[in-house]
Amino acid sequence: MEYAASRLKVVRPSASAAVSLNAQALKAEGHDVIDLGLGEPDFATPEHIVTAAHQAALSGKTKYPPTQGTLDLRAAVQAKFKSDNALDYATDEIIISNGAKQVIFDAFMATLEPGHEVLLCAPYFDSYKNIVLVIGGKPVVVPCAEHNGFRLTAELLEQSITQSTRWIILNSPSNPAGAIYTREDLQAIGEVLARHPQVLVLSDEIYEHIIFDGGVAHSFAAVCPALADRILTVNGVSKAYAMTGWRIGYGAGPKPLIDAMIKVQSQISSGACSIAQAAAVAALNGPQASVTLFREAFERRRNLVVDKVAGIDKLSLYPPGGAFYALIGCKDLLGATAPDGSVINDDTDVAKYLLNEVKVASVPGSTYGVSPFFRLSTATSDTLLAEALNRISAGVAKLRF
Repeated sequence: MEYAASRLKVVRPSASAAVSLNAQALKAEGHDVIDLGLGEPDFATPEHIVTAAHQAALSGKTKYPPTQGTLDLRAAVQAKFKSDNALDYATDEIIISNGAKQVIFDAFMATLEPGHEVLLCAPYFDSYKNIVLVIGGKPVVVPCAEHNGFRLTAELLEQSITQSTRWIILNSPSNPAGAIYTREDLQAIGEVLARHPQVLVLSDEIYEHIIFDGGVAHSFAAVCPALADRILTVNGVSKAYAMTGWRIGYGAGPKPLIDAMIKVQSQISSGACSIAQAAAVAALNGPQASVTLFREAFERRRNLVVDKVAGIDKLSLYPPGGAFYALIGCKDLLGATAPDGSVINDDTDVAKYLLNEVKVASVPGSTYGVSPFFRLSTATSDTLLAEALNRISAGVAKLRF
């Protein structure tokens, strides 16, 4: 019997989650695997956030929360947008969801008709494409050049928009490349979008606090206020506050869009966990020292990986400007022969080789719409990162060219 609906035939499970499952299986067999597949901070959630959740549970905040999110958390998000991003949203223009991914799903379910196109700037977070597909939209991949820091240009955008374009997704800093858009980049993109009023903009800013070299993360809605009625700003607490398992994301945008998203969410999950929402209030309103400490650690690790990759023949890395990933170029490995006699034909083969030969788990770049690359998560200890890069270097040295 066939259980899965036909719409699921075009959807792939999360590649990074699949890589981590494979790594866990090898670990269970006794192998010493370094898993750099999943993008998850290795830090513990700060104590004051955990304490707030505990107190919320003890005080009886265990009932059904509002579908849109508690007023306390929406007010905290409102204040965060105002102080961090110079954005002025009303609390009824904000939705709280089970992670930022649900915000995106709600938005596309609420707005996409069959045949509507969504522009994806490659390399892109793989769930963007799969969410569009499962809803019946059409992902349109816009390749963004490595020499331009994997950023979309105004010219590329103009060439990619059609009458069927409904959304474009911008992600800065980005997963998987750590691309950072400057104010000038966003202004140029905004000028193009001003000529195409049918296009909505989803600005995914989940990594905004993880930015390096003294850089600044610009919010698209703040840079292009004239487009405010077409912009959904997406964020969450998972990355900046090491709260991935708490599952709290949020979005802000024009009230008619948010209202439609609430309608979708009411039939999927209703409100996000009330205790996790109380924890998110503490994260946004409480001490921010941990955010700085985490960012400093991620920058140190970025530097370590950049330096290590520079010393490995036949690999390349455009230095990420933010987030906690390294998208490593491996085109010079294609055609090489592994010790077992197999030939490396593409970046999927590279990832398989690294896992089997040197026990380092990575994700092939084809997952993110670019080849030949592989992605490492740098959200782990300096010691493990150094060891992983040493193993990769040894693995590359074993290949015959």
